[in-house]
Amino acid sequence: MFDVPTDDRGVSPVLGTVLLVLLTIVLVGVVGTSVLGSTALSPTVRAPVAMDVTADDGGTITVTHDGGRPIDVEAVSVTITVDGTPLSHQPPVPFFSTSGFEPGPTGPFNSASESRWTVGESASVTVAGTNDPVLEPGSTVVVRVVRGERVIASAETSVERGAGDGDEG
Repeated sequence: MFDVPTDDRGVSPVLGTVLLVLLTIVLVGVVGTSVLGSTALSPTVRAPVAMDVTADDGGTITVTHDGGRPIDVEAVSVTITVDGTPLSHQPPVPFFSTSGFEPGPTGPFNSASESRWTVGESASVTVAGTNDPVLEPGSTVVVRVVRGERVIASAETSVERGAGDGDEG
C-alpha cells in the first residue's frame, strides 16, 4: 500500500543548527565571564612612586617626589636609617615640632602645608643633635615612605659635607 518514508535527513540540519547556536552561546558566556571576571577581581595596578633624596652633615635630609601618583602625607609614615640603623626618633609626618628634629620641616612634611605631595615637590627635615645616629659625610641614608605595611617609595643617598663645613681656612 503506502510506503511511509523513513528518511530523517530533514531533521539533521535543524538539530545541527540548534546545537551550534547553543555551543556558541555557552562559549560566549564562558569567555565573557572569564574576561570580565578577571578584570573586576584583579588588583588596581599603580605606577610606582619615584623619589630622590639628598642629605648633608648638618642633618638636613631633602626628599623629592620624582614620579608617580600624589602621596597623601597624612596616610603614610616616613622611616629614616643611617648606615642601616634607624634614627632613634622618626619624623611623624606631617609635623612642625617633634623630638629628634629641628622645628619647621619644609614642604609636605610641614603640618602647615597641603598634605598632598605631588611630583616635583620637595620635603625636608633636619635631624637634631639629640637624635641618633649622627649624619656624617659618607654615611648612607635611606628614606622609606610606607602606607600601612607596604613601602610605596624608597631612596638612598650618601651624606655630603654641608656648606661652610670643612677647612676653608
